[in-house]
Amino acid sequence: MHRQRVMARTLGLATAVALAATACGSQKTENTGSASTAPSASAAVTTPESSPSSDDKPAGDPSASPSASASSASPSPSPSASASSPSASPSVKAVMANGDDSEQVRELQARLKQLKLMSVAPTGFYGSKTTTAVKSFQSRNGLTASGSVDAETWKKIQGLTKKPTADELRPPTVNEVDAPDPRCMTGRVMCISKESRTLAWMIDGKVISTMDVRFGSENTPTREGVFDVGWKAKEWTSTIYHTPMPYAMFFSGGQAVHYSADFAARGYSGASHGCVNVRDKAKLSKLFDDVKVGDKVVVYW
Repeated sequence: MHRQRVMARTLGLATAVALAATACGSQKTENTGSASTAPSASAAVTTPESSPSSDDKPAGDPSASPSASASSASPSPSPSASASSPSASPSVKAVMANGDDSEQVRELQARLKQLKLMSVAPTGFYGSKTTTAVKSFQSRNGLTASGSVDAETWKKIQGLTKKPTADELRPPTVNEVDAPDPRCMTGRVMCISKESRTLAWMIDGKVISTMDVRFGSENTPTREGVFDVGWKAKEWTSTIYHTPMPYAMFFSGGQAVHYSADFAARGYSGASHGCVNVRDKAKLSKLFDDVKVGDKVVVYW
């Protein structure tokens, strides 16, 4: 009897350790907030991006065809259109509008960021964030607040801004990187801000690389504090949620920094089960090679 109790305790401990080490994975039905909900096979491609800090195209529509009002518009402002109507009207076609996906939209977003009307990096996709920023600009400048960029609006924006640099058009992260926590200023650190939803890889106070990240849901939160990288696995699969966790760097029990295909597809409309998800696989691959077991991890607000 005593031997049976010992064996049961040993088996239970081994099971608990195994589960703790591999418990993390992407929640594919995040709006339920339940860690036990089975992932939906279709959710990863049908739920649009709803990040409060991005203006990405919907994941389920990779082509993101332009809106009807913009599809027949000239790619550059028309002087005659501007002269014929001092403000937006039904007779003036939009140069850019909600649903467009182009390099001109990327330039528009970079210029709006210069004007402090957008706080996120350009994506090239004209979504709700861009529409709101354009409406704000139009209201401030005595233009019809349509949310679409007609010739006059575009000319006004260009006149109040400078041509964006390459770094302004394609910054390293969509989210603006937060100021490092003081605990990140010494040694080799993955400095992870929940406020800005970014990870900064730092060595002796210098930022080496940055990337966008997302965290666990309310029911399965990502723990905050100072940790160390306990172990790494280039290829790993969660034994609980059966989801791949490539380039996993475990720092707190079953919680790890790892690549998430779900995050790459759906953005912030999803969440993890507590891990720190990264959507830029190339950047994370380089980080995985650089980070050593024992390096510090700081997760903070």
